[in-house]
Amino acid sequence: MSGRETTLPPIGLGTMGLDSESGVESVRTALDVGYRHLDTAQIYDNEDVVGKGLAESDVPREDVVVATKVWADKLGYDDVLSSTTGSLQRLGVDYADLLYVHRPIDAYDPERTLAAFDELRDAGRIRHVGVSNFTLSELDEALDLLDTPLFAHQTELHPLFYSPKLVSHAQENDYYLVAYSPLAAGKVFEVSELSEVAEKHNTDEAAVSIAWLAGKENVVTIPKASGEEHMRANLAAVDLDLDDEDVAKIKSIEREEELFPE
Repeated sequence: MSGRETTLPPIGLGTMGLDSESGVESVRTALDVGYRHLDTAQIYDNEDVVGKGLAESDVPREDVVVATKVWADKLGYDDVLSSTTGSLQRLGVDYADLLYVHRPIDAYDPERTLAAFDELRDAGRIRHVGVSNFTLSELDEALDLLDTPLFAHQTELHPLFYSPKLVSHAQENDYYLVAYSPLAAGKVFEVSELSEVAEKHNTDEAAVSIAWLAGKENVVTIPKASGEEHMRANLAAVDLDLDDEDVAKIKSIEREEELFPE
């Protein structure tokens, strides 16, 4: 990922489900222990929570990548502009580092939607454009239509649902693949292959899954965590050194489960 004015750390904080004052504390704690990438969305209904946690932290705003997503019913040209204004107000920031098309459905119109994202970047209201839950053909279309380089594609990715073609596409076109639900909603703890690798390294299945993803070129991940212990464990997982045998064992997993199909 050379030549980027913004870089994504290997581990960011997924915030879906974080709300109320406990969510504010979780965001603040995450920043205190070293997280520098906060991921939210309009549909999560917690941009204000994320913004408050950021504001209450001692970490400077400019050191944190703040990402949010425009929901499917707000993807008309004018709605992208107005809803982003609302997002920035709720987050309490002058700009978002990364703004995603959350899903290419409902009001999504490739030419008009992406033109609005380009306008937001030109105006300095966002720094980078991302997309989420796109197919390969939708990614190619976005790359063709956007004036600004595509910065990130966020998609479900974990040992039980893995797309080599999406990873290769990100690597070939030099954008980040941001893997959400890296622990498959806890299902990774039920996979014998992951348990074997975890036992070998004296760790757990969560660390193995995170290390496996973060070890791939152009791939970062955003596990959700609300407590400090899990946050620190997720950050530490990137130091786990998986060998070829470990990777082959993970690749051999035959069970497949997609958590968030369209």
